[in-house]
Amino acid sequence: MSNQKTSNSELKEAILASKKSFLIVGFFSMFVNLLMLVPPLYMLQLYDRVITSRSEGTLYMLTGIVVVLFITMALLEIVRSKILVKVGNKLDSILSERVFNSLFDLANEKPGKSSAMPLNDLTAVRQFMTGNGLFAFFDAPWIPIYVAVLFMFHPYFGYFAIFAALVLLTFAIVNEYSTKQKLGEANALSRASTLYVDSSLRNAEVINAMGMKENINNIWKEKYYGFLNAQNEASSKAGVWSNVAKSTRMLFQSLMLGLGGYLAIQDEVSAGMMIAGSIIMGRALAPLDLIINSWKGFSSARTSYQRIDALLIDFPKGKEYMELPAPEGEILLEGVVVIPPGAEQPSVRGISMAINKGDIVGIIGPSAAGKSSLARIILGLWPLAAGKARLDSADIYQWDKALLGQHIGYLPQDIELFEGTISQNICRFAEVNSEKVVEAAKIAGVHEMILRLPDGYDTKIGAGGATLSGGQRQRIGFTRAIYDNPILVVLDEPNSNLDEVGEVALVQAIKLLKEKNTTVIVITHRPSILQATTKLAIIKEGSLEAYGDTNDILSKMAAAKSAQVQNQITNPQAAKKISLNKPGS
Repeated sequence: MSNQKTSNSELKEAILASKKSFLIVGFFSMFVNLLMLVPPLYMLQLYDRVITSRSEGTLYMLTGIVVVLFITMALLEIVRSKILVKVGNKLDSILSERVFNSLFDLANEKPGKSSAMPLNDLTAVRQFMTGNGLFAFFDAPWIPIYVAVLFMFHPYFGYFAIFAALVLLTFAIVNEYSTKQKLGEANALSRASTLYVDSSLRNAEVINAMGMKENINNIWKEKYYGFLNAQNEASSKAGVWSNVAKSTRMLFQSLMLGLGGYLAIQDEVSAGMMIAGSIIMGRALAPLDLIINSWKGFSSARTSYQRIDALLIDFPKGKEYMELPAPEGEILLEGVVVIPPGAEQPSVRGISMAINKGDIVGIIGPSAAGKSSLARIILGLWPLAAGKARLDSADIYQWDKALLGQHIGYLPQDIELFEGTISQNICRFAEVNSEKVVEAAKIAGVHEMILRLPDGYDTKIGAGGATLSGGQRQRIGFTRAIYDNPILVVLDEPNSNLDEVGEVALVQAIKLLKEKNTTVIVITHRPSILQATTKLAIIKEGSLEAYGDTNDILSKMAAAKSAQVQNQITNPQAAKKISLNKPGS
């Protein structure tokens, strides 16, 4: 279940799965960094040996060796880049599906808090792992090699290189602490801004119709410009330290030449060592310079890593249960209590009821009585605070949702159709089986309606079914719910958008489902659909007020209402007094 926590980091394990690849990249990096010594050593040989000896043969030999070594270095660079690209793709293949599934768990547990941003976070982590910024971390451990070579030239070269490296390292640390808070704040505000826009776009029709766009825009701008200001401040500070580090590195390289010139005057180093020492120190400081320049990308990737890690820990991979036989459709609720996501008080309070296979159960009650919450319990969508919900004697949460979903039909209050064709929506985007699609449409009474659409079953609809009317969406949503003869169908206000013809078709379809011995649960406010039910439950304030045979419950309700009317007739003082006069008259 989604509320269970685990200390294991799937993201860390996924990265460690490529440990061998990282070791190979590190191994190649060793040779790349050793080959980085070729240019200064080549120059050293030219100044100290070739020019002084004026030997063309030595020049040709050294140049040929240098060309081969540079080709080798280029090939190693290409190979290690390709290895990291494969590592990034492997990470994506391991985690993309997990992140995708966790987003739906988050949407279930915290409606309105879920978006596609974690998938973007995964992309950010993968891109950093395949970019140049990561090479700085592979190259940094070889800085001591360059310093050791400088010590071989002259101890002053080595000490000066250590001093320069410590200065740049200080810049890197200051850059981290000066930008970390603002980058974190910018990421949080960016996320909030994106979530707000996503939520607003889902309600664009209402916003446009009621002239709310300017007000919504003002709230969004406050969030968005807060993000921009925080990001600009962080980028400004990062830019300062990046440019300071770059200028300082170039200064140190020039000072190294100056130091080399001084030592050359003292005859302690040669002219070739002077120039080679400057180049080697520049190479030694390059990883630190690259780390500072790519720190913003690293910080963003780190934040993305933390968000993905937290998501996967909050919503761990579901336990794999043994596959159970296909369900029959018997429901048993044992003192179930549920607290809706984001709420503090339970919406269902200790309800117990048994629904037999083939029962057509109507659930009625006032608004906010807990009817829809009860439907979500039966479907296993919301975690229980107490009690048990069973399907065929097995805890509903022990069923594999992907397998169980094939045997269940669900029509929520807010009907969502998806971008695609009518037939794809009906068959739940599995492989289209035309016979089953048409069969479901005929049972739902929408076959003729679909044929009247421009392209019939191949009519394409936009996201949310925007090209269809509310009644059409509801009827196609109902067809999807009964596709492929599910054993359990849950309908939440299935007739809220239907006209008289649609409601008659709905009642007829429910009767056909009864003949197929399908268990059907209908939540409704309209009494007309109750004629198709065999049992009736009355829910008030989260509690089960009455449950039994539909005719018996309706008779008791009618008797209670009749007694109330009779009481008002015989005891008029108890009836409400209604005055049409103006106040004070």
